[in-house]
Amino acid sequence: MSAEIKVKRQSSRKRSRDRRISHLTPARKRTSASGRQCPDNTGQIELSRALDQSMDAKFSEYCSDPEDLFGDYDSIESDSSFLAKLDRVGQNMRQHDIEHTTSSRCPVILLAGNPDFTSLKSSTDNCPKQSMTESFLKGFTDDAFLDMPSSQLAFLQDPQTADRNCCTDEDKTSMPMRHPEKSVSTEDRNERHIAPKARKSVSDHLKRAMMANAATPSSVSRTALQKEAVVTEEISVAMQAMESVSMATTDLGPFFGLPTKVKELICNLKGIKDLYEWQKTCLNLDSVQQRRNLIYSLPTSGGKTLVAEILILKELLCRKKDALFILPYVSLVQEKVRGLASFGLELDFMVEEYAGSKGRFPPVKGRGKRSLYIATIEKAHGLVNSLIETNRLDNVGLVVVDELHMLGDGSRGAIIEMTLAKVLYISKSTQIIGMSATLGNLQDIQKFLKAESYTNDFRPVELKEYVKLKDSIYEVDPKEEECFRFSRVLNFKYSSAMQKIDQDHIVALVTEVIPSQSCLVFCPTKKNCENVAGMICKYLKEDFIQHKQAEKAVLLGELRGSGNGSLCPVLKKTVPYGLAYHHSGLTSEERKLVEEAYSAGVLCLLTCTSTLAAGINLPARRVILRSPYVAADFLKRSQYKQMVGRAGRAGIDTHGESILILQDKDKVLVKKLLSAPMEICISNLMHSDGKGVLSLILSVIGLNITNSLEQIRDFMSGTLLSVQEKQVCLERSLWEVTQECVELLKEKGLVTVSTEPQDGSLQVTKLGRATYKGSVDLTYCDLLYRDLSKGLESLMLNSFLHLIYLVTPYDMVSQCKPDWMVYFRQFTMLSAAEQKMCAAVGVSESFVARKAAGQNVKKNVDQVVVSRLYLALVLQSLLKETDLWSVADRFQLSRGFIQTLLSSSSVFCSCVLHFTEELEEFWPFKALLTELTRRLTYCVQAELIPLMEVAGVMERRAKLLYNAGYKTLAHLANADPNVLAKTVENLFKKQANQIVASAKMLLNEKADALQEEMDDLLMMPLDLLSL
Repeated sequence: MSAEIKVKRQSSRKRSRDRRISHLTPARKRTSASGRQCPDNTGQIELSRALDQSMDAKFSEYCSDPEDLFGDYDSIESDSSFLAKLDRVGQNMRQHDIEHTTSSRCPVILLAGNPDFTSLKSSTDNCPKQSMTESFLKGFTDDAFLDMPSSQLAFLQDPQTADRNCCTDEDKTSMPMRHPEKSVSTEDRNERHIAPKARKSVSDHLKRAMMANAATPSSVSRTALQKEAVVTEEISVAMQAMESVSMATTDLGPFFGLPTKVKELICNLKGIKDLYEWQKTCLNLDSVQQRRNLIYSLPTSGGKTLVAEILILKELLCRKKDALFILPYVSLVQEKVRGLASFGLELDFMVEEYAGSKGRFPPVKGRGKRSLYIATIEKAHGLVNSLIETNRLDNVGLVVVDELHMLGDGSRGAIIEMTLAKVLYISKSTQIIGMSATLGNLQDIQKFLKAESYTNDFRPVELKEYVKLKDSIYEVDPKEEECFRFSRVLNFKYSSAMQKIDQDHIVALVTEVIPSQSCLVFCPTKKNCENVAGMICKYLKEDFIQHKQAEKAVLLGELRGSGNGSLCPVLKKTVPYGLAYHHSGLTSEERKLVEEAYSAGVLCLLTCTSTLAAGINLPARRVILRSPYVAADFLKRSQYKQMVGRAGRAGIDTHGESILILQDKDKVLVKKLLSAPMEICISNLMHSDGKGVLSLILSVIGLNITNSLEQIRDFMSGTLLSVQEKQVCLERSLWEVTQECVELLKEKGLVTVSTEPQDGSLQVTKLGRATYKGSVDLTYCDLLYRDLSKGLESLMLNSFLHLIYLVTPYDMVSQCKPDWMVYFRQFTMLSAAEQKMCAAVGVSESFVARKAAGQNVKKNVDQVVVSRLYLALVLQSLLKETDLWSVADRFQLSRGFIQTLLSSSSVFCSCVLHFTEELEEFWPFKALLTELTRRLTYCVQAELIPLMEVAGVMERRAKLLYNAGYKTLAHLANADPNVLAKTVENLFKKQANQIVASAKMLLNEKADALQEEMDDLLMMPLDLLSL
């Protein structure tokens, strides 16, 4: 009879898996539960004997009467015929042991405490190849199993399976075995003999195992146990697959190579139960499976981001590599950090935010954990530079770029190109995934990234595009000769007075959908957003006020609280009707509150600028374009597609509508707009007189990527600029541009030629290194160096004003013209030391007084210095008071501009800090600017800063958390989300979960940073001298 016996369990009941693993647990299940090789058998014999005695002592408790203790399992206690068979087999085996011991000098190793029947295992050196298990199984005939109940058959199946596993792969066996390195010599084996332990009867083994299983408590329903068994088996299969497949295989489970737990998390945290067909197709592409670079393009709201997140999780969990996710805006980074922090905690990886002044260069080493870096475009470039410098770029296995079409977006597009060009040149193992809704020249981008492409026109909700001309609505149909097809006439009664104010019939269009459904109205300017919102409210019925009145009252309270008691008069008027405006003139906290209220359905209509279309996802049933212009510029095809793409809410609407309002004079241009192809992405390295090429060459020399003209030429051939050389470099070739840029860098003192004989390699100077490491614009690097040097001569430290002036962004100067009366009033309030500092930088009190009086000033004064100092006064007032509303009122500036000034200053302060760290002469600035960066980043009372470090926690919410007793990061990280939601005013459960998850992630990150610092201190020097 064959040694392998296949049995099938008939009973549907499953025992609870949540029991402690013991010596009675079958070997296969101990392997899947531990996932590790069992230790050596040293001490196992004694442990087994102790366990045997303890189990025997308990049997009397469980077996006081002969009743069946096993529920649906078949009882064996009264099956005397079967037990008799087992006893006979046991006697035969004991006799076989004795005969084998006396007839062979082969030593055997006793497997102490093993619950199955294979208690002895032969040595592989001098023993017969036939295992003891096979000899034992010969004692069973087919007849022996005919009467055996299903439960005992299932029990017998496990140890046989485990034995087969042990015989085929000793490295992965769950049985204690002698390690090869501990084997003794042949002579020792001939002299020594390990006496076998007296074998217990097979029936005793079987009784004890079944009794232990029966004694296991289980209060879970049979259905739950069956579901749990399926999950456990699936995890077991995945773990066995991980152990058995080669390192090149990255399949961990059934969900696109990921465990089912990932699918459950996506369902629980995102509410997504199934993927769209295009998503499944994309994830199964050969380019994805074989890790080739990929660009995929779909319309807005098609679900592109979810595919990227699944690929990121696969990289982190399966390939055990870090991942970089590049997003265009700080708000998107913060939103994504909040959303993925829970995944990181559940799946054991780090989520790190690189936005604004946040982010550490180089990042903390993960200490066994992989990291997901979520970064803005600028921060991603700095991160890649730091990883190249520390030879850690290969640790990043995947780079995902959202809104890839921004390659054609001015200086920011140049930074994306620089980042990707470095990754392509340095790390051949890093995969690049790009996604976009609007790519016109996909072939150029493919060639640059050496990528394959996937395109689809899928939308979860059908989009119907319309235009409105006078009082008629036309459906957009590019196939028509006129591009439009008549649809209907607006049916809305206008009074003569109303017709004069609302000539475009916006009220008629919005009232067709609100308040039961949502609407977005895109306006050409910020002021127009406010005017349109106010105008619509003027003609809405009082019924709109009753709709969700309590929720709108709460929103008004939140808005008032965010402004320390101040409330925007426009929002005060519009919010009761369920309307609000959304543009950069609002503070970041106001925008967040408006976005949350709109998503929750408290607000039904937003009037907004085009920036909303490229930012956070806020879909609507109807999207109205107030005009085919953005400011004074006519709409681009990509801008139009982004705006109308917000129409249609997946899972809510059957279709979405977009309506473009146009005038007769714009009819021809609109026809071209609607039928035109997408704009092409042109390399921006030549933007602003080749500033991008200069920055790129400086950094690749400084990072030792290249050190000669020939190597620079080779690097530049891998850029998008090289692909588009004929389109962009019209007057000079790329090689000529490269040579000119190198010479210009030499002239600016940023690059020099090595002085070593017969070397001639290019090197960066200290100033050049500081410039690229600080991400300082080459236009301002010389000016910044001069200002810092001059500042050191008479640095004033009795207030922050001097330091603030030194870190006020140069590029913000042109955006603000001083109000001379305000300037003079603030100047006179400065201390004598501060006025002396102002005079030192070039702005005297007499100059400001004359300008305030309207007099001409003959003295030549640098207007950049004057405007920069004015902005510094704004920032100083903000740091002193931390009340943005009062500062905005005092300086007659919009609170949105002041918010932008503050965030830009914190970023530039961080850049200046890195700049000064590379120059020894600026050593005093390191400590000073570290603290200033922190203050500018948060601009709140010191006790609130730890709370505001958590992604998404603004000043208002930080105050509520602090007052509720959550005063530190540790308080938040250890908080119960349910208690947090009940304790803190207007905090939803989902938000509470995200806050706690983000706090835990941030706390782990800080702990890892401290641990890394400690490891560095304790590390033994590699060059330590020894005798």
